[in-house]
Amino acid sequence: MKKIKKLTLLILPEKLGICHLSQKSAIPLWAEEGISFSSIARTEKELSIICSQEKIPGGVLFEKDWRAFRVEGLLGFTSIGIVSSLSVPLSKAKISIMYISTYETDYILVEDKNLEKAVKILSKFCSIKK
Repeated sequence: MKKIKKLTLLILPEKLGICHLSQKSAIPLWAEEGISFSSIARTEKELSIICSQEKIPGGVLFEKDWRAFRVEGLLGFTSIGIVSSLSVPLSKAKISIMYISTYETDYILVEDKNLEKAVKILSKFCSIKK
């Protein structure tokens, strides 16, 4: 039986905001400038931007005070079960999440008010770095 490698999660330092803009909105400069993490997604119904909440100007609809864990290392497209291994324990603890995958790795976002509880749960089977 192959031993599964223990995941390492890094807690990103900034508080994030999850913004909702009109689908036809241009991607604003504040969403891309000088940010260590941002995610931009456009669908036929909306433009969603996740970035440091300090960069979000007044008048933008957003949910504030989210924190991100980054899965350290390259996961690749053959990694199986990463999402469920992180999301199921948090779901059982009634912690809502937002999950983002990139080409290289994954991010799991939790509300700042649930960060310490999430750390306690995830540290049972992951290494957590701050």
